[in-house]
Amino acid sequence: SREQYPDANVQYAEVWRASCTGEVAAEIITQSLAIDVDDLLPLVKAPTLVIHRRGDALISFALGQKLAAGIRKARFIPLKGTIHIPALGDSEPVTRAIDEFLGEGAEAAAPAPSGLVTVLFTDMEGSTALAERLGDAKAQEVLRTHNRIVRDALNALGGSEIKHTGDGIMASFAYASQALECAVAMQRAFAEHSESAPEPMRVRVGLNAGEPIAEDEDLYGTAVNLAARITATANGGEILVSNVVRELAKGKDFRFADRGEASLKGFDEPVRLYEVRWGEEG
Repeated sequence: SREQYPDANVQYAEVWRASCTGEVAAEIITQSLAIDVDDLLPLVKAPTLVIHRRGDALISFALGQKLAAGIRKARFIPLKGTIHIPALGDSEPVTRAIDEFLGEGAEAAAPAPSGLVTVLFTDMEGSTALAERLGDAKAQEVLRTHNRIVRDALNALGGSEIKHTGDGIMASFAYASQALECAVAMQRAFAEHSESAPEPMRVRVGLNAGEPIAEDEDLYGTAVNLAARITATANGGEILVSNVVRELAKGKDFRFADRGEASLKGFDEPVRLYEVRWGEEG
């Protein structure tokens, strides 16, 4: 912070003054901020860590969030303070975050999940209409916010992002209780965001558990297809799950409401669905 490291930004300014004229410095910063890598972000396949200080005066905090939201499986870590270059001070939180991330990298190299897996899908309600109303650029900003909220919850609660589906994200969990806790955290974060956002975000979340086929870092099979169909059946702001997910979570502190049987496309027999009540009134 400025209080702890009062000379950090002064030192940074002195480096600029010693290196170039004010006009050149302004041009370098202007050109740097004009670089647009949005289309390249989805191509990044390696595990990625994005660290950004909330008070960074050179690069806005929102830009760091936007960068992380566009990269599949990116981890975004916000830090307090204003120092742009860690070497100028307050570097310990940065190095600690990097150490933790590199330590997780060994675990990330584990094979694709096998055996019983809980599959979670998110799907933004009305995304097509949103693009028509706001235009592609602003609609993409809303989608990036969705991605950030989902990925923050996955990172916090042990979920693995499988892929981006265009209007949502598919993820997997080793335990149904983890997946349910994550789904609730997502919906609460979406609701909190929507309280002050110009565009409220309503997202469907659906879960199913089974033994999908793991191949090329993706999951396939009936368990995945059913999870997707359950998600499509939900309304914005809802969490719908199959009976197997409810059974796996018995004894845990989740509130389920029986939604009855539903006929889902591609499935011959009706499927009994349950809504997870996550609001205070539920």
